Amino acid sequence: MQMDFNHWMALESAMQGEQAKRRFDRATLRRVVDFAWPHRRALAGFLALSVVTAVLTVATPVLAGQVVDEIVEGRNQGRVIAIAVIIAVIAVVDAVVSIAERWQSAKIGEGLILDLRRAVFGHVQRMPIAFFTRTRTGALVSRLNNDVIGAQRAFTWTLSGVVSNAISLLLALVVMLRLSWQITLLALVLLPVFVIPARRMGARLAHLEREAADHNSAMTTQMTERFSAPGATLVKLFGRPSREEAEFAARAERVAQIGVRTAMGQYVFMAALALVSALALALVYGLGG
Repeated sequence: MQMDFNHWMALESAMQGEQAKRRFDRATLRRVVDFAWPHRRALAGFLALSVVTAVLTVATPVLAGQVVDEIVEGRNQGRVIAIAVIIAVIAVVDAVVSIAERWQSAKIGEGLILDLRRAVFGHVQRMPIAFFTRTRTGALVSRLNNDVIGAQRAFTWTLSGVVSNAISLLLALVVMLRLSWQITLLALVLLPVFVIPARRMGARLAHLEREAADHNSAMTTQMTERFSAPGATLVKLFGRPSREEAEFAARAERVAQIGVRTAMGQYVFMAALALVSALALALVYGLGG
């Protein structure tokens, strides 16, 4: 029931993407496939590395259990050493595969950012003049900067998390059922303790993330318009510097407050989940032992 860093990040990504509650229709899926198709070979390699990582993640504790069994039963020490060497080799391979997986993820992610920015910029350039009269400049800039990066992270983290976690879960279930189906059922009964809080906390964090994105977009718009020569001239002509400063400060303060609440919410949730994981692990150890 213990989770490594990759699993925590995958869970956090799933939490943040959970709360949008928007229907993932065929048109959206088609657009995702269109952007991902040019990177299909890199994605295939990335998925293959994720599968290897998942297998190694499950293999290490299984071998560690064999070492404990060999020591407790007082068998041949040579077998203990051999298994220890295998665990060391797996650790080295896991490190190399993890580096390759991160490199592949970064390569795919930056490629998606490039494609998305080109597509958004080209689409905006082809819009009629009326579009620019009713659209905030800061919102467009935010789409090219923050939203594009967010889409890339959601794609890579979600893809990696779903594949690696699904394979790890399947392999872990097979191993656990072979060892003890009673303890496996106990572990599965405890699963909602992790899933239900994650969904609820994800909804709360998503609401805060959306509100922060709206305020950041508004601040970007205000800075873009007020820092230009025509905008600065209008502000001075109408005598509104103090009012503009107050509006900007209010939005910035709200973003800061949301940042603190989001950070503390994530930390408290992860700490609570780690505590529940440790207690559940102790329960399984106690009953299983």
